[in-house]
Amino acid sequence: MIDAMLRDLDTVLVLAFALTAFVGAALMLVLRHPMQVAMALILTMVSLGAIYGLLGVHFIAAFQILIYVSAVMVFMVYVIMLLDVRDASFTTRFSAWLVPGIAGGALLAVALGYALSFGDEKLSGTPAAFGIAQFATAFLSEYWLQFELTSVLLVAAVVAALAVIKGSRRAGRG
Repeated sequence: MIDAMLRDLDTVLVLAFALTAFVGAALMLVLRHPMQVAMALILTMVSLGAIYGLLGVHFIAAFQILIYVSAVMVFMVYVIMLLDVRDASFTTRFSAWLVPGIAGGALLAVALGYALSFGDEKLSGTPAAFGIAQFATAFLSEYWLQFELTSVLLVAAVVAALAVIKGSRRAGRG
């Protein structure tokens, strides 16, 4: 079964970009400097755009690259540059969230491994036929709203960060 999956070039590329997206997401947990975290987020978003393109959802892939990577991330990098990150907290190597992040990632990996190993076969007795086309159809018909709400959450996070910085600067001056 694994040999059949590896023969398909699309599946190999999707897995490679998924691994790249996972590495970028893990780097966002480990890195301390905001600009490096932003670059890891850009790596993750580009990898997701490539996955959307491989899944045949070229319109979403174009929006992922043009809107999220280009516009939103340029905006976030601009905000990071405006924040003047000369804070001494960036001198420590690892975040306090490193151990919980690794534990959560390990639990996620175990859950995914269990689901892939025993999920549908254990329930129905036959392996489920679920390919890239079925995933793309389900994604565009059921989960498009969650995908778009992510951009709203990103903008809200930037506005909240600006409000916190502006409030702390006022408190320091007063």
